[in-house]
Formats: sequence, C-alpha cells, structure tokens
Amino acid sequence: MFGSRAKHLCRPDQRDALWEFKNEFYVEESSQYALWSNNTDCCYWDGIFCDPKTDSIGNLKYLRVLSLRECNLFGKIPSSLGNLSYLTDPDLSFNSFSRELPDSMSNLNRLRYLKIVSTKRSGNFPHVLLNWTELTSIDIRSNQFEGMLPSNMSTLTKLEDFEINENLFSGSIPSSLFMIPSLIQLDLGRNDFSGPLEIGNISFASKLKVLFLGENDFNGPIPGSISKLVNLSYLDLSLWNTGKGIVDFSIFLHLKSLTFLDLSYINTRSMVDTSVFLQFLMSLDYLDLSGINLKINSTLHISSCISTLSLSSCNIGEFPKFLQTETSCLSYLDISANHIEGQVPEWLWTLPELWFLNISQNSSSGFGGSASVIQRSELEMLDISSNTFHDLPLLLNSTKFFFGSDNWFSGEIPKAVCKLVSLDTLVLSNNNFSGCFKYFTRISVLHLQDNTLSGILAEGSISDYLRSLNVGHNKLSGELPKSLVVVENNRISDTFPFWLGSLPDLQILVLPSNEFYGPISYPGDSLSFPKLRLFDISDNRFTGGLPSDYFALWSAMSLVVDIVENIIRRSSI
Repeated sequence: MFGSRAKHLCRPDQRDALWEFKNEFYVEESSQYALWSNNTDCCYWDGIFCDPKTDSIGNLKYLRVLSLRECNLFGKIPSSLGNLSYLTDPDLSFNSFSRELPDSMSNLNRLRYLKIVSTKRSGNFPHVLLNWTELTSIDIRSNQFEGMLPSNMSTLTKLEDFEINENLFSGSIPSSLFMIPSLIQLDLGRNDFSGPLEIGNISFASKLKVLFLGENDFNGPIPGSISKLVNLSYLDLSLWNTGKGIVDFSIFLHLKSLTFLDLSYINTRSMVDTSVFLQFLMSLDYLDLSGINLKINSTLHISSCISTLSLSSCNIGEFPKFLQTETSCLSYLDISANHIEGQVPEWLWTLPELWFLNISQNSSSGFGGSASVIQRSELEMLDISSNTFHDLPLLLNSTKFFFGSDNWFSGEIPKAVCKLVSLDTLVLSNNNFSGCFKYFTRISVLHLQDNTLSGILAEGSISDYLRSLNVGHNKLSGELPKSLVVVENNRISDTFPFWLGSLPDLQILVLPSNEFYGPISYPGDSLSFPKLRLFDISDNRFTGGLPSDYFALWSAMSLVVDIVENIIRRSSI
C-alpha cells in the first residue's frame, strides 16, 4: 500500500499478513524492518504507507497475477476487476462466488489462464470468455454452470487446456471444439451432454493428449475418428450408451501412446477380447473395462506395465491366469461382481506391488497358499464381502481396510485381528460370529452388525479413534459407550445417552430393541442435534413425556434432501 500515512487504516488481517511475510525472511537487526512491532498499527511501520484511496483491487491496474484461491470469499465478483487491463493469470477457485462474471471483465484482453474451480457458480457458459483470444487455459470445474456450449469455440485459437468437469452442461458438444489446433487437454466429463458425438474431419495432426468424456449421456456409436487422435495418453469414455450396439474396439489400437483408458459400463452387446488392450497397447498403465463382457485367453501375455486393472461385472468365471505373469507393476486389482468360484490362487499373494484387492460379490470359498507366502504380501485393502468363505483369512500387519461382510464366517473373531496395529476399518457384518466382544485397539470404523456376539459392550473395548460403530442385531449387554453408534437389537441396559448432545455432527442415533429406561428429556433442557437425520429409540422402556419444542433444534430433520439414504447405506457397509 502506497501513499500518505493515515491513522487506523491498518486492519488486523493486513497487519498479520505483513508480519507473517516478514518472518519468512532473515532480517538484519540494522534493517528498518527489524523495528516492526507486532500488535501495533502497521500504518506506522517503516516502509509501509496506507491510503484509503488504494483499498480497491481495481486500482492495481498493472497487476498481472491474482490468486484468491481458498480465501472463503462470497458474494459477486467485483466489477472493478475489469479495470485490471494487464491481468493475465486470475485464480478465484474454492470460494463461494455467486452470479455470472461481470460484463466489465470483457476488457481483460490479456488473459492467458482463468481458474474458477469449485466456487458454486451457476448460470450459462460465460460467453465473455470468447472475447479473450489470448486464453490458453480455462478451468471452471466443479461448479453449477448449465446450458449448451457456444458453437463458435474455435475462436479461442490459442486454447490448450479446457476443463469443465462436474457441471450441468447439456446438449451436444460443438465439433468446433476439436478444430482448435493448439488443444492439448479437453475435460468434459461428469456433465449432462447428450446425443451422438461429432468430432468432425480432423485434417491436422491433433495435439490432444487428454480427452475425458465419461459420465455423460452420450448415445449412438463411438466415433471412429477417435483413432486419429494418435497423441492421446488419457481417454475416458465411461458410461457411453451405444443402445446395445456393436463397438469396434480395434479403433483404440491406433492410440499407441495411451497410458489411461476407461471404457467402463459402455452399453454394448459386444464381447471384448482383452488382448486388444493388454497385448497391443504397450504404454498402458490404467485400464477399466468394468461392465463389459470379456473374453480372456489363458495364454494372454501383458505387454504393458499395468498398475491399475478394473474388471468388475465382466462375466468372468475364474481368476484371470494372465495376472500370474504380471509380477512387477500391478498394485490395484478389482475383479468384483463376477462368477469366480473356488479358492483364491496362491500366486496372487506373490504380486509384489499389489496393495488393493477387491474380489467381492463372487463365489470364492477359500484361500490358497501357506502362511509364509501370504505374509509376504503387502496388501492394505482387501474386500472379500459377499462370497462363501468359511474361515477368516490370515490378515497381514499391512492391512488397513478389510471388508468381509456377507460370508459364512463363524466362531470367535480371532484375537490376532483385534491386535493389528495398522487396521483402520473392519467390516464383518452379516456373518455368524459368536463369543465375547473383543478389544479393538486403533479401529476407526467397526461394523459387526447381524452376528451373534455376546458380552458387555464396555467403554474400554472401544478404540479412542472410533468414528463409526455398528454392532446392531447381536446379543451385547452393558452400558452404551460414548461413540457414534448403531446398537439396535441388543441387550443394552442404560439411561438415555444425554451426552450425545455434545456431538454437533451426529447424524445417526439408532437404539431400538434394547433395555434403555427412564426419561428422554429434563425440564428446561433442550437437546440440539442440528445434523441428526436418523433417530430410532423404539422398543425400549423409556418413560415420561416430551415438551412441545423437543425437536425444535433438530434443524436437519426439516430439510428435503437425499442424504438420509446415503447415511443408511454407509452405516450398513
């Protein structure tokens, strides 16, 4: 701030910012900046001048780079930004701006980069952008923009990066967008675009490397002209609706530079030979073919070094044997929701980089391999839910997340499981575990509902790190621990847990079919559950009456939203 000194113009936030800035540097004792004193008026610090006429950002006419990222700003973007005629790089992301861009910003003809990510903005596509012919990057992801894209997008002749992911844009995509010769990254995913895609006649050597079209409402054939985008390294066409038509998957063989390919849940009746991708696309690192009928040749050899492979819901009948030779790169494997029977093969544990394995919703019944082989694995996440396992597998010290619900487990939960120091999430619901409730040391998510566990649910048996506990439909007794709980259909004998009123983020309180007793309100006291959405204390022995304003402060209950279903689903993982 430059100008004459003035009293009481230094706001505390400005003073603190200057103080932090100064502390980032070494300042000699002889320097004038060493005389600055915190908690004093910074307008009187050496080197600082305050002037009320320069408070407006619009007066910084030579400003080139403006970053207001994550500043908790709200309201409309000030029209005075239009005065910054030298501005090239504004970043207004992660704030709460409302309304459209001010018309005055059409004067900013030097803009090169524009970032307005996740600002809750709505309205149509800001046509003012088409006036900024020097733009090389437009990033307006994660907002609520709607309507159609303008047809004359090709006027942005220098555009390299166009990202509008996670908005509400609809209609068709103008083919002029693909005619921009400088375009390198095009992210149109997670919108409501529809209709067939017209890429047009690409007569030039396209520079496009990233094309994200997934999670829209496209229908019709996948355009064969995609094969001309030979520099593509990232391609996402997920959830494309071909109307159960035939897809010529050979068009992807021309894309030799692909490292990321997501074709998941394309609506096609075609059966795909996995060798098309795994044997001929030698740069491939990420492949998702979920939801497509696959043909897997047992002699298939992988030519690329794939780290992520998703083959969920692909009508696979056995563990893909070609993975046995994939010993160097594979770290993430999802083969859930298939028809795989028998034992999990021993060679699976020998994959040195594998840390994520999802084999849920199959018909697997056991694990092959000795304890010494399994212990060499570095798995962190294992999901075997909805299978026919009888014996709980040997979990590793590296295991952080284990999902084993809906199997045929019985007996006591092994003590070794309770003592795993890395274990964060344990889900064993809907089995037949019995015996006493165990001690879990560092668990943050523990779901054991629908078993036959017994014993006292003591405070000491619950981890201090616990965020979510569901032990409903068991035979537990004792008092209610002070945790986020779902404990219906047990034998808990206690008074109403008034201490829950100290948990402002509590969303679920489910205590039915127990032996709770006494009143649930006291004269003069009002429970406040501002975020509570699910409340069930039925089939207990509570007594007394309820004041007329008992639910007055339960504000979330009055909102018409779909969050309740999400909460219920998460609590019953």
